[in-house]
Amino acid sequence: MLILDYPYVSKLLKNTAAELQIPVLKNEMAAGLKTEKKLNLLEEDEFIKLIKEKGECALYSNSENSIGWISENLGFTGLPEKIELFKNKVKFRELLERLYPELYFKSVKFEELDKIRVEEIKKPFIIKPAVGFFSLGVHKVSTNEEWDSVLKSIKAEVEEIKKLYPEQVLNMENFIIEGNIEGEEFAVDAYFNREGKPVVLDIFKHIFSSENDVSDRVYFTSKKIIETYREAIEDLLKEIGNLAGLRNFPLHLELRISQDRRIQPIELNPMRFAGLCVTDIAYFAYGINTYRYFLEQLEPDWNKILADKEGKSFCFIMLNKSEDLNLKDVKAFDYEKLLSDFEKPLELRKADYETRGYFGYMFTETRDSSWSEIERILKSDLREYITFKEAASASSVLKNNVQK
Repeated sequence: MLILDYPYVSKLLKNTAAELQIPVLKNEMAAGLKTEKKLNLLEEDEFIKLIKEKGECALYSNSENSIGWISENLGFTGLPEKIELFKNKVKFRELLERLYPELYFKSVKFEELDKIRVEEIKKPFIIKPAVGFFSLGVHKVSTNEEWDSVLKSIKAEVEEIKKLYPEQVLNMENFIIEGNIEGEEFAVDAYFNREGKPVVLDIFKHIFSSENDVSDRVYFTSKKIIETYREAIEDLLKEIGNLAGLRNFPLHLELRISQDRRIQPIELNPMRFAGLCVTDIAYFAYGINTYRYFLEQLEPDWNKILADKEGKSFCFIMLNKSEDLNLKDVKAFDYEKLLSDFEKPLELRKADYETRGYFGYMFTETRDSSWSEIERILKSDLREYITFKEAASASSVLKNNVQK
């Protein structure tokens, strides 16, 4: 069964729902979707009744906007408790404390951030919303001197973010401070089947432009990544599944893997795969329709899937704005120029940047020999694709002259 909600439903997801005739909750988003074959829409009462009749069923939601509805209407399933266990990063840390007793974490309210004695906290540390989405509101603090600047940024972000996301998705009232987890960062789309077995559908590596970069600009997946880490990640998921009693449960897991192969979870997002339907990269890369695999309880034949993937990476590129860019100053974004800068763009998904706060995202297939195109976009502030309004351009020139 499916709950489709704002802000975005991809063509792959809605067409899969229509093709399989999976029952879909009739809400504003689902009712407005256009598909070649009609969606199997159910009114709220019908949808809830069907879940009761089925008992345990595979329920997927593309968006955390639906968490409020699930909490209000599906309490009898036990899902609200499972969602809270993972969505609240403090409770997630408490769940894993017996596996990672050495990891420091502390919950703090937004209004108490000014009272923090930063010199008493071991550095580097990460501070982020206890209930968050993507890397919004996430900051790394490496020295005492950085704290004032980070605190100022957090306060500014709170005001901006409150306008864009419901509190079930991103709640800025409570923050978590936790020790920095060393290692390379990865993200995983997976699900627990009806027997409680974890099934990995994709593994992405998250790369950064610098040590203090915490943005979501580039993730990529490849044959090497899948073959190197899949079994170890499955073992970790088994431990999490045993602790939380998970069955028929889709998830998006973020983690770090150290040089000695020790895996440390960062966070686990329940009921969905990668946000904004970014999970579709598995379809472009490996032919894996992650929605269908979960709903039909399918498992990838990785040996067969990876046979012809040598020397290629499949990248997700988030077109997020730089911190100092005011979107009100933007007149246009040149998507055609962006596409021309890549050897093999697979799909571009534009966003209304004035309301969403970013320009969109894209998928690419990149040969190892062309990796420089990914390194370039990783470090770009995207200004080469932006046309500014005249007043903003003049202001920018004046600012640059003053700095000189």
